[in-house]
Amino acid sequence: MTVPSPVAGLLAKLPPLPGAWLFAQGLNLALTPQLPEDVKPLLEGRPLRLRVNDAGLAFDFCWRGRGFVGLARQDAPHLTIGASLHDLVRLARREEDPDTLFFSRRLVLEGDTELGLLFKNTLDALETWPFDPAHFAPRRVLRQLLRQTD
Repeated sequence: MTVPSPVAGLLAKLPPLPGAWLFAQGLNLALTPQLPEDVKPLLEGRPLRLRVNDAGLAFDFCWRGRGFVGLARQDAPHLTIGASLHDLVRLARREEDPDTLFFSRRLVLEGDTELGLLFKNTLDALETWPFDPAHFAPRRVLRQLLRQTD
């Protein structure tokens, strides 16, 4: 399953920053509450990119202080993680193993591989999976966004 070419062409024309901001907000809702304190300084200010290969999308973001922030397109992010939309969704649902995707060349890591391993090991160690759809229930999302504005 891949994103149809006409849809990918349209998505690729979207400006990067609004999407990166939305993606960072999603990470803050799902991942930030569980992110270990010792990992945060290792992520501080290091530009990362999630690339959805078949959709023509890329979201640049980094950790700053207390949460993830969306970034304008970076020339050279420290780490780029890329896969098809289908594979990324399967990863987020824990229906697919990242190692299997990596060794079958369906998941690509470019840049700082130690940073990639830090991300993978951090996610593997979490007790509750942060990308459970329940994390994105409208009430929970609104409550979290209101907390961020305080």
